[in-house]
Amino acid sequence: MIEVEVKARIDSFEDMENKLENLGAEKSKREFQEDIYFASPIVDFAKTDEALRIRTTNNDTFITYKGPKLNDRAKTRKEVEMTIENAEKAKDIFKEIGFRQVRTVRKNRQYYTYENFEISLDDVEGLDPYMEIEIALEDSEDYSQAQEKIFELFEKLGITDGFERTSYLELLETLNTE
Repeated sequence: MIEVEVKARIDSFEDMENKLENLGAEKSKREFQEDIYFASPIVDFAKTDEALRIRTTNNDTFITYKGPKLNDRAKTRKEVEMTIENAEKAKDIFKEIGFRQVRTVRKNRQYYTYENFEISLDDVEGLDPYMEIEIALEDSEDYSQAQEKIFELFEKLGITDGFERTSYLELLETLNTE
């Protein structure tokens, strides 16, 4: 699967919720997410722009691999995800084979659906408010058209700047080095 995602800083969750409701977007779910990121013993993910994480939500646990970004406009990348039954066991396996836990990112996320978009308002511990808009495509589909549609939706919502291509992990890491 190719994940086409664009993220932008927003001024206020309440303001954006009103804009989304006026647009006709529907609230779909709210969840807490805890993402534990790992460094590879073989590849420097910071240099290759990849990510490996264990995500625990209110109801599920996943292992997710995110490949390098495919262009310089959005966070368009290959994503492979699978459900697992136990985060602690997966973490132990990763550590035993040489992976190192890098950081945990925690966020409360309110999801909305609009047409074929998944929209999330993200309250990430340690960061300003953000909104992500994403479309999932099959590997063979052209992602450039999907990117344009995402940027058009942002514009409909009054957002024309504040876009961020880096992950929440990278944003938090940057704050720690300043």
